[in-house]
Amino acid sequence: MAARTNSIFDTRGPQIFPILEASEIERVRRFGEVRHYSAGQAISRAGEIGPGLIIVLRGKIEVIRRDDSHAGDLVVTHGPGAFMGELAQLAGRPSLVDAHAQDAVEALIIPSDRLRALLVAEAELGERIMRALILRRVSLLEAGVGGPVIIGRPDNGDVLRLEGFLRRNGHPRQTLNPETDPEARALVERFHVDPGELPIVLCPGGQMLRNPSEIELARCIGLVRAIDPHRLYDVAIVGAGPAGLAAGVYAGSEGLSTLMLDCRAFGGQAGASARIENYLGFPTGISGMALMARAYNQAQKFGVEMAIPDEVVRLEALEGADGRRFRLTLSNDEHAVARSVVIACGARYRRLDVANLDAFEGSSVHYWASPLEAKLCTNQEVALVGAGNSAGQAAVYLSGHASKVWMLVRGPGLAASMSKYLIDRIAATPNIELLTRTEITHLTGSRQAGVESVGWRGRDGETQQRPIRHVFLFLGADPSTGWLKDCDVAVDDKGFVATGNDPLLPLQTTVPGVFAIGDVRAGSVKRVGGAIGEGAAVVSQIHAYLAQPTAARARADSRARAGVRATVSKEQPVELRR
Repeated sequence: MAARTNSIFDTRGPQIFPILEASEIERVRRFGEVRHYSAGQAISRAGEIGPGLIIVLRGKIEVIRRDDSHAGDLVVTHGPGAFMGELAQLAGRPSLVDAHAQDAVEALIIPSDRLRALLVAEAELGERIMRALILRRVSLLEAGVGGPVIIGRPDNGDVLRLEGFLRRNGHPRQTLNPETDPEARALVERFHVDPGELPIVLCPGGQMLRNPSEIELARCIGLVRAIDPHRLYDVAIVGAGPAGLAAGVYAGSEGLSTLMLDCRAFGGQAGASARIENYLGFPTGISGMALMARAYNQAQKFGVEMAIPDEVVRLEALEGADGRRFRLTLSNDEHAVARSVVIACGARYRRLDVANLDAFEGSSVHYWASPLEAKLCTNQEVALVGAGNSAGQAAVYLSGHASKVWMLVRGPGLAASMSKYLIDRIAATPNIELLTRTEITHLTGSRQAGVESVGWRGRDGETQQRPIRHVFLFLGADPSTGWLKDCDVAVDDKGFVATGNDPLLPLQTTVPGVFAIGDVRAGSVKRVGGAIGEGAAVVSQIHAYLAQPTAARARADSRARAGVRATVSKEQPVELRR
């Protein structure tokens, strides 16, 4: 009989549900207020924004998690000294569970903004509380409860799209197949959903969505809220990859009011890496998602406001009596205003040049290799295209799940673009076969069935076709700078943002007050460590820029514009887009 796999509740229960001493509660009273609840009274409801962190002073609180039929399972009963909450309370987002008073309850309520202040002011106690909040979210992810319920076939492209979106944003979810799950079938019948309209999504608040977009789903579950157009932020960071998250952590910890925006999820390309083994401080490696999730939670701890997913489509500089302001226009016509901007939007994945690629993206063609994709191709042959570190990490990871990984490389080998430790590991993995000077020529299949076979041409010019259903593409990326076309931020001939005109502010672009870091910046090293270093460094430069008097900023702007005109007209190393 197979050994039982211990859950996080089994292994880390005391850390998930710590009990605070009376002296510790007294220390944090200044951050909250005492409230009373009668027996049976609701304290929080799934899908609704709760009051914050709740420390029980007297009585008991029952925490219930709903399943797909809205029945409830008892998670825990909190007594005196225990506290209720998870990461949703840190960010002021809707609760993922229900809670009610078992009997008369007296509780200390600490709202989200005061909770963040507590975590910073009370270092040791704040660490214990933060660890508990994170572990409680992990337990919900592990159990697959507490979030929206996706109903559809597990191999459906839109099901995979929605699952991937929620996973990349660290949000619990449950997926039910109406062909095998009677409760899912009953829900489809109850809502009179035609099979062609699947998937549907049931949000914790009771709403039902029919094959929603990612933004529609995010708004339904409270992952993203409307931005206040009248609030002036010290800095707006566009992009939540390693560079943007590092900038957010340092900006927030140094007291700058910070807004972070990303069009999809936190983590960027690094968040899709199965394992990063050359990042300082992790000798046994760490998954990209684990590393980025820590940074994301850390940024929230320091009060960074997250707007994910929200896509920026335009940047404008506004001049006023009190100095320059920057207005960012979003794809939903909302606006955000900031005193400075950090461009950290990274790059977009390059696509394979085959005619019918779009028919298979999301279901059979993948741009990252996570446990979700690995489960789809268990004991199957897969094709992987790419020769960089991300491709190497993915090949090694997938080799532990797939029966064989065909690694297709257009060039003569891997040495020019991949770290040696990965090359050695690939060579030592028996079910990875490396084919050099090889390109995919066609994919066969249908939108409904997905990829059924893959054809490629090898170095000898001959073609081969294999019964492969999943293709992984790691072809690099192009800079995501199209939204800068209406401003004076200069880019090079490949679209990467130019910086360095001001030797005192080397990460500043050709527009003073606008900085660029990470993969999107021309000349960056395109490594996680380098991106994080630039994210830390840019904050000191933002401080220096914001400290300049208005007149000095205007002179710097004039010098920058003149420098760009001279550079473009004489040497033409950058392309000025207006």
